Amino acid sequence: MNFELARHHMIEQQLRPSEVLDTGTVDLLYADRREDFVPAAYRALAFADVRIPLGAGAEMFSPKLEARVMQTLAVQPHERVLEIGTGSGHMAALLAARAQEVWSVEIDPTLAVQARANLARRGLDNVTVEVGDGLAGLAKQAPFDVIVLSGGVAAIPDILLDQLKVGGRLLGFVGAEPVMTMRLITRTGTDLLTTQDLMETVVPFLQQTPARHFAF
Repeated sequence: MNFELARHHMIEQQLRPSEVLDTGTVDLLYADRREDFVPAAYRALAFADVRIPLGAGAEMFSPKLEARVMQTLAVQPHERVLEIGTGSGHMAALLAARAQEVWSVEIDPTLAVQARANLARRGLDNVTVEVGDGLAGLAKQAPFDVIVLSGGVAAIPDILLDQLKVGGRLLGFVGAEPVMTMRLITRTGTDLLTTQDLMETVVPFLQQTPARHFAF
């Protein structure tokens, strides 16, 4: 399969019609090697507009949705990022290409091992994958400039918002099938948050979402 041609068609036929027009995001996806993070059985679908199974109920986002996440967050070189739900490690790799450092928390140990191997093959040394309940955040590394939930939740946990710097932003997918909302929350002050609902979509729920007090 000609992955370079497939990558080009993905950008021109999926991303641009979906209003992914930011030059930095487009350049990032031209340089990215998404196919290296896709399970061998699905490599032919690496650039298709589909979610790809990873096992343990996890899935890779479609290329179009990954691109919308990256364009929305506009991660900067000085920023520290927390990702919840590592999966194959691909979103962590995209974030690491822009950020100072990325911490990614995966609840499934097998997926975490696979993600570490994928990231190591790419030579990314500014990503750390930890095994644990990502919905509890990573208090020992907080606060973060950016927090990304790479899966769905019923609502955004307070504990994650508490780990967000002033000026920082959190992007998550909130709701339940058949429709979820891609939501951006920005901490504009110590006790001030602004919320923006960006688009409707649907993604798999993050695994083993614990019962906890939620903020909307």
